[in-house]
Amino acid sequence: MVVARHEAAISAAEAAGVRHVVYTSLSGDGDHVTYALAHRWTERRLRRSSLDWTILRNGLYAELLTWIAAPDADNRITGPLGEGALAVVARADLADVAVSVATDPAPHAGRVYELVGDRALSGAELAEALGATYEPVTLAEARAAAAASGAQPFQVPMLASTYSAIAFGFMDGSGVKSDLRALLGREPQDALEVFVAAVRAS
Repeated sequence: MVVARHEAAISAAEAAGVRHVVYTSLSGDGDHVTYALAHRWTERRLRRSSLDWTILRNGLYAELLTWIAAPDADNRITGPLGEGALAVVARADLADVAVSVATDPAPHAGRVYELVGDRALSGAELAEALGATYEPVTLAEARAAAAASGAQPFQVPMLASTYSAIAFGFMDGSGVKSDLRALLGREPQDALEVFVAAVRAS
């Protein structure tokens, strides 16, 4: 169980005299997905700990879209994103922020940073960028396809809750104020370009 593993890690850090933990969590607009629970529990546990801490609330990766919104063999994006959009971030940008904070953590002690993309991408925009069509299936159809694909049992509800949160507009970045640009000290990578490159490389 994720919570048990995180409890063990934090307790071990306290016992070992670790001074500062930088935790990569989930963006604040992600509370409606199933995997948010462990992240929010861990954030609360860190606040109660004897450690200095910094929480990096990462938006979902632009590269993740190659799993949940890649075109099929008929060049259709069928992921049930509805009319929603997702403020994804390049993994490399999130890694750069994590390195910057971890190598000089003191100024960031007790801070929670939201790291979501500047621009939310819809299913129609993803399809247009690839010269594909956007023909979303129902959530039930997506769940059934995921279950039949050999996915692990825990992955099916994770996927379904992600689709639902996107479709209902919870993860378009409008519910949080992003610290990504300030912590990077530069322009973030264009998430749409990252998605297209990842699809073409897969």
